This record gives sequence, structure tokens and C-alpha cells, in this order.
Amino acid sequence: MSVKDVVREIEGKMKKTIEAVSREFSEVRTGRAHPGLIEGVHVDYYGTPTMIKQIASISIPDAKTVVIQPWDVSAIPMIEQAINQSKLGIMPSNDGKVIRLSIPPLSKERREELRKVVKEMAEKGRVSLRSIRREANDKIKKMEQDKQASKDDSFNGQEAVQKLTDKFIKEVDDVLVAKDKELVDYGV
Repeated sequence: MSVKDVVREIEGKMKKTIEAVSREFSEVRTGRAHPGLIEGVHVDYYGTPTMIKQIASISIPDAKTVVIQPWDVSAIPMIEQAINQSKLGIMPSNDGKVIRLSIPPLSKERREELRKVVKEMAEKGRVSLRSIRREANDKIKKMEQDKQASKDDSFNGQEAVQKLTDKFIKEVDDVLVAKDKELVDYGV
């Protein structure tokens, strides 16, 4: 394994961290209906944890409603239970064929709470990126000590790792700013 391999490996890990942060952000309710609210919710579908989007179609007929149409209507109670157990705070209603979620407007206090939540999510993402950086730098330093990499390669590798870390932390910050703006603007 070379220093470049270590850098490539951590870049992949950092991309996955960004994807996870973005997915968490999409599940935060802003008062506007969108499929990301429930796509990641896991349903205990006959003993197997399954995401809603894998067992049902999700549509948004208007800005305040999410409609979930399971391909197997017997899954409706399981989907309702999963939604009730999620952090969404929305009560599902069904007519025997589809589940409807009416998205209530957010109070000013709830928007402020959610802003704090997304800031914490962003900070967890940054911490995760920094721990990936530390792990990579430790590997590179060990390679230098074991004479598997020169001092120049080690220095360049650590510099590349820092540039990747800065790039991905900026991505987390950009996603945070967009989500925060969405939470603030929707209340106006």
C-alpha cells in the first residue's frame, strides 16, 4: 500500500461521511413535504429491516402532503408503526390502500430546536471527518517509520489528506447553511 492508496481510501470514507450527513439532514422536517423525510425510515417488514422506499412508492401531491403507496397493502400497519417510532413527529393516516402524512407547519420554537439539531449533526460530521484524517495521518506516519514511504511522500500525503479534510468540512458547512436557511425561510 502506498501513500496515494491511503489518500484514495480516506477520500472514499470522507465521501461516505458526507452522504450520511446529507441523508440525516434530508430527514429533518422543515414544514415542507419531500420524499427525503421518510425514505430512510426502516420498517420491520416480516422480520427484515427495510427502507420504506424499497416497499412502497412515495409521492408528494402538494407542499403539505406525503403519500406512501405500499406495493403490498399488508405492510401498511408496519409502515405506520415505523413512522410513529421515527423522530418525525407526524401521525400517519391510511385508507386501506395508501398512507397519508400531513406535514403541519413548524412553530418558531420547533424551528429553533431543529436548527440546533442540524448544527449538532454537522458537528458530528466534522468530528467524523477529523477522525478519518487522524487515522490516515497515522497510517502515513507509520509507513514513513517502517521505511515504506519517504519523508517527502509522507509530507505530501499528509498535505493531501488535509486538503481533502478541508474540502469535505466545507461541504458539511455548505449543507448546514442550506438546511439552516431552509428552516429560517420557511417560517417567514
